[in-house]
Amino acid sequence: MEFINGKLQLKNVTLCAMTSVCVYETVQALKYSMRGIDFGDTVLITHKKPVYLPHNIRYSHTDRLNNIDDFNYKMLYELGDHIHTEFACIVHYDGFIVHPECFRDEFLDYDYIGAPWPDPHDDFTYRDKYGRLSRVGNSVGFRSKRLIDFPRTAGIPFEADHGYYHEDGFLCVKNRHLVEEAGMRIAPLEVAKYFSHETMIPEIEGITPFAFHKWAGTNSSYPRFRGEPVLLKRVKKKIKKTFNK
Repeated sequence: MEFINGKLQLKNVTLCAMTSVCVYETVQALKYSMRGIDFGDTVLITHKKPVYLPHNIRYSHTDRLNNIDDFNYKMLYELGDHIHTEFACIVHYDGFIVHPECFRDEFLDYDYIGAPWPDPHDDFTYRDKYGRLSRVGNSVGFRSKRLIDFPRTAGIPFEADHGYYHEDGFLCVKNRHLVEEAGMRIAPLEVAKYFSHETMIPEIEGITPFAFHKWAGTNSSYPRFRGEPVLLKRVKKKIKKTFNK
């Protein structure tokens, strides 16, 4: 790890978020994630540039995401157009970096790392085509640019897994064998448990994570950013009225 002026240097990582909902809260999550870390780039991917976007967060345009499957599709086949570094760190309004001091160099030894999934105790959930159980996924996490580009460059069709199009399951479960055959690595539970927490599984007990997703259990103490302040809403309304004259 390299530190300059007390800040962790991740110049080969782009901090990014893609959304068309809870945009204000997502911007706050990006800003919070930048505490203590200098990223190579930070980008908000959305359908309209917010008037409150800070100068140190780049706006990158995408068509409006109308539903969750629009998000899943764009994350798999468009995200690479917005990323210009070796890695990307994906965050959401309800999942972001909370403990920059808990970063580990080994996180970047993998092409995909996110929060661990629970053991489903069945013979089909989180299992790939060979029946192998996948314990690591989650949309909030680090990904290599190679993996980000892979679904498009490899021509992998956008197909459901047990009726769902979740982009993390698409990469870490349904097409895990293709990812690994191409020489890419998904982090094991033993490493991912230090990266991020979502489900309160026994394996994460006593561990302070680098990031989180969803406010369950020990995650409940992390910040919840509320909607746009009233003053900001008035400013946006005035700007809209001016341009519509």
